[in-house]
Amino acid sequence: MTLTPGTITGKELFWFNNTLVAIHVSSMAGEDGICVVEHHMPYGDSPPLHVHRREDEVFHILEGRLRFQIDGHERIADAGETVIAPKGLPHTYRVESPEGARALTITRGSDFETMLRQASRPAEQPELPPLMEPTPEIIAALVQLCAKNGIDIVGPPLG
Repeated sequence: MTLTPGTITGKELFWFNNTLVAIHVSSMAGEDGICVVEHHMPYGDSPPLHVHRREDEVFHILEGRLRFQIDGHERIADAGETVIAPKGLPHTYRVESPEGARALTITRGSDFETMLRQASRPAEQPELPPLMEPTPEIIAALVQLCAKNGIDIVGPPLG
């Protein structure tokens, strides 16, 4: 996936599973706890089905196409579209565009950002990390970190 260099220059960059994450606005930056994270995702990327207990999750698609599943309903979203996964509803997505996708994820509160920081590693360069299959140990650690931060894993990724 070709990245637009200007969008992430000077941002905190992390490798979260098989994605590149740039934190544009930390939840600690303002009183309302708004967090804006940019995700660069490869084709086929899909987080496990999960529920945020305390914060809505808003996705604004910058590039590519995502297939969302929210509370059992599926929806395709293309660049320029915005999708909300309300707190308390199980949701996931899958990157459907062969070139990958790029999206902003917006939350209110520190749960999502804290989990990202705890589960990620610093990015060695501003590009997608080498692809890896999650081991049972990585999955167990992620489930535990999510639960600790108000996010419950309730099912598998989209196939």
